Amino acid sequence: MNKVVRGADGRMWNIQSQMEWTHPMQLDEFEHDVSGGRGPGILLSVVLGSLVLLLLFWRPPEVYIPAWLILALFLVIVFFPARWVLRRPWTLVADTQGDGDEHPSERWAGVVRGVFLVRQETAKVSRHIEVYSEPDQDGVLQPVDQTAS
Repeated sequence: MNKVVRGADGRMWNIQSQMEWTHPMQLDEFEHDVSGGRGPGILLSVVLGSLVLLLLFWRPPEVYIPAWLILALFLVIVFFPARWVLRRPWTLVADTQGDGDEHPSERWAGVVRGVFLVRQETAKVSRHIEVYSEPDQDGVLQPVDQTAS
């Protein structure tokens, strides 16, 4: 998502958000960065899928499986992949070119988790820029040093 906002001082800010497929490295989340990989999730999905298929197809013909049971099994199978997609981390970046000596170029960046939360944060950041000419110091975005790049 891209959004252009005019600050109170007249500078144009570009606010971008992008979904990350891998977790960005966070210093405060170092202990939680270790994971078992994709293997256990794939294995459990295959086992769960095969058990559901066994329930549906390997049964005596006299047994009736109600429609609500099939719907419940489908919802259980779809729940975790949908939750995984909706809770992906998003990188939110707000930057401006500045207008010369009076207002230098700035870049602010941060990480937000969840597709709905990133929309809320984008609205908060854009409103704060419109009123105060820069993102909130106490918000998700933090200034990025551009001299190192």
